[in-house]
Amino acid sequence: MAAAGLRFDGRVVLVTGAGGGLGRAYALAFAERGASVVVNDLGGDFKGYGKSSSAADKVVDEIRAKGGKAVPNYDSVEDGEKLVKTALEAFGRIDIVINNAGILRDRSFIRISDEDWDIIHRIHLRGSFLVTRAAWNHMKNQKFGRIIMTSSAAGIYGNFGQANYSAAKLGLLGLANTIAIEGRKHNIHCNTIAPTAGSRLTQTVMPQDLVDAFKPEYVAPLVVWLCHESCAENGSLFEVGAGWIGKLRWERSLGAIVRGKNQPMTPEAVRDKWEKVCDFDNASKPRTIQESISVLSDALSQIESQGNVSMNSTSSGSVVSSSIDTASIVGRELGTNVYKYTHLEPILYALGVGMSTKDPDHLKFLFEGSEEFCCLPSFGVIPAQTSMFDGVPTLQGLNIDLARMLHGEQYLELYKPLPTSGELTSVATVADILDKGSGAVLLIDVNTYCGKDLVCYNQFSLFFVGAGGFGGKRTSEKAKLTAVPPKRTPDAVISDVTTADQAALYRLSGDWNPLHLDPSFAALGGFKKPILHGLCTFGFAARNVLKQFANNDVNRFKAIKVRFASPVYPGQSLQTEMWKEGNRIHFQTKIKETGEVAIAGGYVDIVPALEKPSAQKLLTNGKYWVIFGLHPKQCGQQGEGEDSAPLLCSGETPLGTLHPALESQHRRGIDLLERVQRKDIKKIRGIEHPSHEKKLRKFGLFSLEKRKLQGDLIVAFYYLKGDEEELFTRVCSDRIKGNGFKLKEGRFRLEEQVLYCETEGLQSNLVFEEIGRRVKDMGNELVKKVNAVFQWDITKDGKQQCSGAFFSGKLKVKGNIMLSQKLEMILKDYAKL
Repeated sequence: MAAAGLRFDGRVVLVTGAGGGLGRAYALAFAERGASVVVNDLGGDFKGYGKSSSAADKVVDEIRAKGGKAVPNYDSVEDGEKLVKTALEAFGRIDIVINNAGILRDRSFIRISDEDWDIIHRIHLRGSFLVTRAAWNHMKNQKFGRIIMTSSAAGIYGNFGQANYSAAKLGLLGLANTIAIEGRKHNIHCNTIAPTAGSRLTQTVMPQDLVDAFKPEYVAPLVVWLCHESCAENGSLFEVGAGWIGKLRWERSLGAIVRGKNQPMTPEAVRDKWEKVCDFDNASKPRTIQESISVLSDALSQIESQGNVSMNSTSSGSVVSSSIDTASIVGRELGTNVYKYTHLEPILYALGVGMSTKDPDHLKFLFEGSEEFCCLPSFGVIPAQTSMFDGVPTLQGLNIDLARMLHGEQYLELYKPLPTSGELTSVATVADILDKGSGAVLLIDVNTYCGKDLVCYNQFSLFFVGAGGFGGKRTSEKAKLTAVPPKRTPDAVISDVTTADQAALYRLSGDWNPLHLDPSFAALGGFKKPILHGLCTFGFAARNVLKQFANNDVNRFKAIKVRFASPVYPGQSLQTEMWKEGNRIHFQTKIKETGEVAIAGGYVDIVPALEKPSAQKLLTNGKYWVIFGLHPKQCGQQGEGEDSAPLLCSGETPLGTLHPALESQHRRGIDLLERVQRKDIKKIRGIEHPSHEKKLRKFGLFSLEKRKLQGDLIVAFYYLKGDEEELFTRVCSDRIKGNGFKLKEGRFRLEEQVLYCETEGLQSNLVFEEIGRRVKDMGNELVKKVNAVFQWDITKDGKQQCSGAFFSGKLKVKGNIMLSQKLEMILKDYAKL
């Protein structure tokens, strides 16, 4: 009984009322896909009279004849424990419960007897409750369960002659919704279907030709999908029949406030506002009881803030609605904020969004002494959020309750990698304000600068519950939109487990909202406990995309957009699902325990990786020179008049292959070459080494651990790092001079390729050459100052980094260890080479 696609091997399914119709179709469908099935049917007629084993036995025989596994059960659903016991005794577990059993006692309302009412509720509503309760703890212990409740169009909309049946069927919807909430944390999902299919029940209310057309097989696939472990749907209602499926949801009109402060509410006020009460323009679609109640809190706030409306207690009772002057708000600058920080803040942020020392590249983001130390791209929201938080409360003409603010969406675009320390200036502006009926959306644009250079741009989309209905537009061309992910299996999935203290750690990056730490504030927001910052989840996702598709190269991270869909509680697991479409990485983040989508419609735009350039070597009069050049593809993109690094080249260098925009700089390059030749640099070799391709974009040209140079290194060092700044016109502006030439970030960053070569010989030779040179320079004065003599026994081959060798015990230091600290003055010039 092989079936491709969704499988249920190892799962145990209990289907009530499975002797015919829909129940039989469910049982056969699950069995065909590998499930073990308990076929329950009391065997009575459609009114609930009688009992027989033949109906269940027949379906079991069908399943077994096709190679499937099934056992019968003949108990009433009112004996729920017995049904579940059958599953446990036969198969050892229970995974899925399909509450399908039902009967009819159709009569007009006035003719319904007490027995007609009671038996319908006992079988449909109470029976589903008892069977589900019996299975609950087993599902909870195994951290998996899928439950289906069967409602009806009669329960949703009502139907003549079915008052008892309609009441029970709508009751099942309420039961299912609450089970979905309570089961979520245990990975127990509960959904409700309202099927239309030909069966012995529908024969009483449908003509035979429709009974024949609405086959149960047109309903079963929905039930199978909702019960699969890969389906995240929970707490939803679906109508299904004839091969069609539709999802239902509640819709609520914007409504109207019909009383004023210190004024009674009157029937006349209700009458006069009735049209607005029933107006579904700008309607909301509440999904939770918190969303339902929130509108009442907003109404109370508005009433308290508006004061008395009418002195006539029996008049219209109308309320003067507040309006938002969009013209005076849009385009308004919210002020400028200066964010000063050291390397501590980027490290703290990285820890806050889940970076761990267990990650292979953790030093890059967690250790300020790392040669590659840099900021996570998503750190760009931190300097921007302060200007936004400080500016929004100052807006005049905007009647909003900041306590009802929700962070709806976020967009971040980077124009260059963020400095790891320094001073960033952010300017926030109101881009637009939208009327969503149930609330207002405020779009805040924030541009962040490092000096005069634009570093990054943020757009915050803030939703203010209850602030809508002011007659504004619903959409904006200024809004950065989310994107729908491809309809295929993700190309990559990464899971992270947040800690119980994740929100407490992340808030140290500057988001001090007590909602994320104080249970009392969380309760006021409608949450059972403090929730994780949306931007923390955002940081987790951004970090995963950077790692998976950009090899943690922050230079390739261009932009990110997300929509915050569901709250995350600290301690829950985040699952980032990613799809690659060209240079855009679509993603969504799910809460692994519940299957709920926390971030929807997300994407990251990445910059394509440059091809590895071939090694370049320039020979002039038998000398080798260090070359600074542009990658060929960069040359092709260079525009006339744009700034670029000068080419260091010889008079014989052919420029025919260069882009025309670079030829104008040829003369400048020749002039520089002549100045280089006047320097006493006897031999400097500069050629690319493939194994260090990742290092080419950093300046660490003279790192003792990575490169070897020969010749007059001291002259070359000061020439390249101090005298000829013209060679470094595109070096980041964070370069500063000082005592012995210090760097804010501990390194240069070049946009150009730095080409170099390795030569033979011990790297430690450089140190001894420098020591010897200093001894020679000091001459006889040295003897007077000698307090200690150092001796080295070098047995290493230079292939392993010294720090790694020392801490692994392979490199040992003997003698006066504290005295060795005096070597700092000799070695300091080489510490960051």
